[in-house]
Amino acid sequence: MREPGGHGGRAGLPYTMVRDVARLVGCESPSEDLGAVARSAEVVAEVGARWLGGEPERIVIDGCTHLRWRFGGEPRVLLLGHHDTVWPVGTLARRPFEVRDGVLRGPGCFDMKAGLVVAFHALAGLSGLDGVTVLVTGDEEPGSATSRGLIEDEARGCTAALVLEAAGPGGALKTARKGVSRYEVIVPDSPGAAVELARLVVAVAGLGDAAAGTTVTPTRMEAGPGGARFEVDARVWDQAEQDRVHAAMTGLPGAEVRGGPNRPPLAGAASRELFERASRLADRLGVGPLAEVAVGGASDGNFTAGVGTPTLDGLGAVGGGAHAEDEHVLVAELPRRARLLAALVTDLLTDARAATQPEERAGRPSEPASGAEPAGLAGEDRAGCSDGRTGVAGAVRVDHLQGWSG
Repeated sequence: MREPGGHGGRAGLPYTMVRDVARLVGCESPSEDLGAVARSAEVVAEVGARWLGGEPERIVIDGCTHLRWRFGGEPRVLLLGHHDTVWPVGTLARRPFEVRDGVLRGPGCFDMKAGLVVAFHALAGLSGLDGVTVLVTGDEEPGSATSRGLIEDEARGCTAALVLEAAGPGGALKTARKGVSRYEVIVPDSPGAAVELARLVVAVAGLGDAAAGTTVTPTRMEAGPGGARFEVDARVWDQAEQDRVHAAMTGLPGAEVRGGPNRPPLAGAASRELFERASRLADRLGVGPLAEVAVGGASDGNFTAGVGTPTLDGLGAVGGGAHAEDEHVLVAELPRRARLLAALVTDLLTDARAATQPEERAGRPSEPASGAEPAGLAGEDRAGCSDGRTGVAGAVRVDHLQGWSG
C-alpha cells in the first residue's frame, strides 16, 4: 500500500491535505441554508472526485444535497460523513481559515470537513476500491431528517460502517454514543397554563436516571395567548431506557406531546471488534496505541449501528472545539489518520473477499499518481465555492499558511 497521496509539503507537513480542508471550509454550509449546502456538495464532489477518480451520485431529498460514491458492485464497507455545519454564512469573514504553529482553524474544520479529507486521501492510497461506498450527507447537524433512510439502507448492505466524525480527546475513537430523543410538550391555553407547565417541567426532569446515565432535560420554554410549551432533550445509553423514557413522555397527562426518538444508542458491542482490529493495525503502523471513549453526543453512526451494522466512529480529525469558537485540527495528525483508515478499509475488504469469494473485480477508476497533487489544485491559491456573488470564493486564502516548522 502506498502512502495516501499528497502528503508532502513544507517541513514535511501534509500540505495537500491542508489545501483540501481549506477548499471545503471555504464553502460555508449551514444545515438550514439548502442553497449553501448544495454549493458545498459541489465542492466536496470536486475534491472527492480528484482523489477517488470518479464523480459521485448527487442525491437531493427535500432540497438537501447528499453525495454517494459506490465502487465495484455490492458494497461491503461504508465510509460515512457529512458536509453541513452549524456555522452561518458569514462566519468565515469573522474567523477565516488559517494554519498557524501546526494547528488548522476555520468554521466546520473539526466537525467535520477535515474528516472528509482524511477519507479521500486514505482511499486514494488503496490499490482498489471495489466493495467501498462513501456517503456524505448534508443534514447531520439538525438530526438527519432527509438522510436517515439513505444511511440505513446503505448500512444494511455493508459488513462495517466507518464514521469520519471528529475524534475524541487525544484522538480517541468513539466506541459508544448515547441515543437521543427530542420532544415538544404543549399545554393548552387556560388560566392555569403556567402552573401546569411548571408541573410538567418538574415531572419530565424527574424521568432522568443518574445511575443509568439517562438525562431528560427540559430546554427552551415559551408561553403566550395560544398556550405554553417546552422542548425536551433525552439521552440514554441503551434501548430499554430510550423505550422507558418515550413511554413516560407520551403518557404525560394534560398535555400534547410531539416527537420521539431521533437516534438509537450506539452500544459498545457494535464497535468492539472493529476497535480491536483498528488497535492492532495502529500498533503495526506505529500510530498507536489507540484510546476509546463513550460520548453523550449522537452521530449518524447511531443509525448504522441501529440497523445491526458493526460501526466505528471518531475516525476523523484530531483536535477540538466542535461547535465552538476555538474549533481546530492538529495538522500533523491528518496523515496518521489517513494511514490508519486506509489500513482498516484494506483489512476489512480482504476479509470480506476471502469470506465471499467474489467474482472477478470490475476495476476502479483512475487515481492521482503517487505523491502527485490532484489536477486543478496546483497554482490555485483561492479556496472556497462560487455562488455567483462576489466575495464567497475568496473568503479563504491558503497561499500564506503560517507555522509550518512542525
